Amino acid sequence: MRIATYNVNGINARLPRLLEWLEEARPDVACLQELKADGEKIPIQAITDAGYGAIWHGQKGFNGVAILARGEQPVERRRGLPDDPDETHSRYIEAEVGGVVVASIYLPNGNPQPGPKFDYKLAWMERLIDHAASLLVEEKPVVLAGDYNVTPRDIDTFSVLAMADDALTQPESRAALRRLLHQGWTDAIRARHPEPAPLYTFWDYQAGAWPRDAGFRIDHLLLSPQAADRLVDANVDKAVRGREKASDHAPTWVELR
Repeated sequence: MRIATYNVNGINARLPRLLEWLEEARPDVACLQELKADGEKIPIQAITDAGYGAIWHGQKGFNGVAILARGEQPVERRRGLPDDPDETHSRYIEAEVGGVVVASIYLPNGNPQPGPKFDYKLAWMERLIDHAASLLVEEKPVVLAGDYNVTPRDIDTFSVLAMADDALTQPESRAALRRLLHQGWTDAIRARHPEPAPLYTFWDYQAGAWPRDAGFRIDHLLLSPQAADRLVDANVDKAVRGREKASDHAPTWVELR
């Protein structure tokens, strides 16, 4: 079972690339982020024609998350995190597919920091940590997939100096992610590709980041113990980032028995 996460950076603007990747990679589950669309603006017919059932939590012009399942309809379990004081942000959706619980996550960026946007990021992470703990109690295979907007360690960014003031690399952001992992979650990419090799998932459109391979690893797939026991492989479809009018993220995936 291949489960992927892909920040599409506008599902309508990147629809040709999304459909192309779905046809080539044929993931069983695709968790999408940053749809930047809602309601009738979601290209559901094109997704259906590609052979995927879908659920989504959209938002006009911003955010937005979805879960696609090949040949079946994901069974929605939750949209939004519990006790979220600002439900206008569409950042979390959760479903069950083939006996696996899957969440698509678009964590707040948090820039500029310090400030209210960074405070919101950290508060959102606290709610995610609380909800993740409740998922572990179920003792099911769970995959928390998405754009976390956090580089776990210095090796996960092309330049520690260039990112020193960015919310993605702040000690508070990393500490919150470590607390989540220490509940018992496995970082699938690092489990299959241990340091010191960098393995980026995002390259900015600016400053020639893609040609210079000046990237970050911010798209993660966290596995519950029951999912980690079934881990076969995990990687990044890096070449997708280099295509014409591509998202600034590359699809990142895990394969489970």
